Amino acid sequence: MKDLILPPEAEALRSLAAGDEVLLTGDALTMRDAALGRLQGLVTEGLEPPFEMEGQLVFYSGPCPPAAGRPCGAIGPTTSARMDPFMGTLLERGVRATLGKGPRSEETRLLHQRFGAVYFVTVGGIAALLGGRVEKIEPVAWGDLGPEAVYRVRLSGFPAVVAIDSTGRDFLAEQHLLYRRT
Repeated sequence: MKDLILPPEAEALRSLAAGDEVLLTGDALTMRDAALGRLQGLVTEGLEPPFEMEGQLVFYSGPCPPAAGRPCGAIGPTTSARMDPFMGTLLERGVRATLGKGPRSEETRLLHQRFGAVYFVTVGGIAALLGGRVEKIEPVAWGDLGPEAVYRVRLSGFPAVVAIDSTGRDFLAEQHLLYRRT
């Protein structure tokens, strides 16, 4: 198990290989369908978002309100393949890594390779448990989107696996091929 401090340094990301297990600690931005759609609209109009994206990890999630005395209730990954149409926009704005669940398209794998970005996955269905790995949460932008607004979350020992490394190696695709051979 490797520890990775967020926001991630490019050199630290290059040291990770597809299949590595990591614990993420530090600040990440949450964005999913609605926020990414709004971001894409701004970019199409030639505008920039009202927050800094350079060097960030974007967690595809819509966190729940505080619960059980914690700053965040449940927080889990959403299906990343739905976010593939926005991947170029994120990487062009300097995002270094994303976190979600499930496989990505070949086009997205190639974008990771081109930009030296990393895609992390975490287990879906355990959002209440993962909520215990959030130390702090604060709204960043587009509060009208509710749980799909952009939030800054401080993660602490958040478990993940490198699904696509900075060279473009795709761990999930490799595992799928192994499964099909058996």
